[in-house]
Amino acid sequence: MTELLLILVGAIFVNNFVLSRFLGICPFLGVSKKVETALGMGMAVTFVMTIAAVVTWFIQYFILIPFGIEYLQTIAFILVIASLVQLVEMVVQKTSPVLYQALGIFLPLITTNCAVLGLAVLNIQKEYSFLESVIFALGAALGFTLAMVLFAGLRERIDLSPVPASFRGTAIALITAGLLSLAFMGFAGLVKG
Repeated sequence: MTELLLILVGAIFVNNFVLSRFLGICPFLGVSKKVETALGMGMAVTFVMTIAAVVTWFIQYFILIPFGIEYLQTIAFILVIASLVQLVEMVVQKTSPVLYQALGIFLPLITTNCAVLGLAVLNIQKEYSFLESVIFALGAALGFTLAMVLFAGLRERIDLSPVPASFRGTAIALITAGLLSLAFMGFAGLVKG
């Protein structure tokens, strides 16, 4: 039980996919202008990452390894992720058209979000058991969501502040992301990663 808690805390804070592994930067910068949008994207990515970890774990250990076709891992994982994203896109479009509009092109781009594929590959590389794999996926997804929501909150406050003209827009966003990343580096050493 302690091991699972360490995996969860490590994935959320210490080895945050966005702020320390630099995976998923495109949606992190693109969808983080408003907290509501960032939270919606975070929930969609959380669902996709968690389910993708479950499905890809089964595919790896019950199809690819037994048949000796591990070289198809990347293709198989991308197909699983693309299918899950299509499912999420249909659900979000039906249940929350406003969120669907706000997420725009970034929702289908979850398919190419390197954080989702990176998670599936890391689960296999770390040789996690099924339960450890699910906990790691949930932690990574919650860490992704936490980083996006914190960053969106900071960006909303920055929009209300008098920022010098040369720093407005992307420049101040990147500086803020760097400072947020430094803040998360304070967790380094908390859990081995």
